Amino acid sequence: MRILLINPNTSRAMTAKIADAARGVAGPGVEIDAVCPEVGAAAIESHVDEIAAAAAVVELVAADRDGPSPADAYVVACFGDPGLDAARELVDAPVIGIAEAAMHLAAVSGRHFGVVTTLSRTLGRARDLVSRYGMERACVSLAATGIPVLDLEDTASSAVATIAALSAEAAAGGADVIVLGCAGMADLCAELTVRVGVPVVDGVAAAVGMASGMVRMGLGTSKRDEYASPPVRRPVEVFA
Repeated sequence: MRILLINPNTSRAMTAKIADAARGVAGPGVEIDAVCPEVGAAAIESHVDEIAAAAAVVELVAADRDGPSPADAYVVACFGDPGLDAARELVDAPVIGIAEAAMHLAAVSGRHFGVVTTLSRTLGRARDLVSRYGMERACVSLAATGIPVLDLEDTASSAVATIAALSAEAAAGGADVIVLGCAGMADLCAELTVRVGVPVVDGVAAAVGMASGMVRMGLGTSKRDEYASPPVRRPVEVFA
């Protein structure tokens, strides 16, 4: 089984870190290929960045689909789940977003969860996804660390301490589980679980587990209605 892990930003260092986290949970017989775009958003921290990220996801999925050995599943490794719906239109295989996977697994691991993410300006998108995935009752808190995404490439002790402190606050406020709201936090799961004392869910690991499970079950993306292949249209001709 081959899973294509797509980091929609251009950071090769973060792509490598995300790939390591994915391979740590992939299990035997699962090959993880990790890619990122050559050009685009260096970090996904705004709506403009998300548009670029979504375009990158679509391009990378389409290129892999048309290659010699298409992946059995795809993981979009950004907590905003950019381009997720569009990518699902392109392939029959499972396409999993890390926010989607993390929230669903957190809701199984405990009754309530809290999300700890990067910049406060991304909280609106996180709230949108909580609503989209039907998690309004399960999600009891959303907190921003103020840590820029690229600062997580080489996580310093101060960053870990900040994330741990906000995670502990969420747990004290009723969260049974903590969801890490950035793929760049993927390597912190085990340490934060020990520090905070409740399960901590990394979306990269969650998505890889969900994707591989779907492949083994023979479940793919439904091609009925919304996720059917997009219509092919002739170019518009403009006459002077």
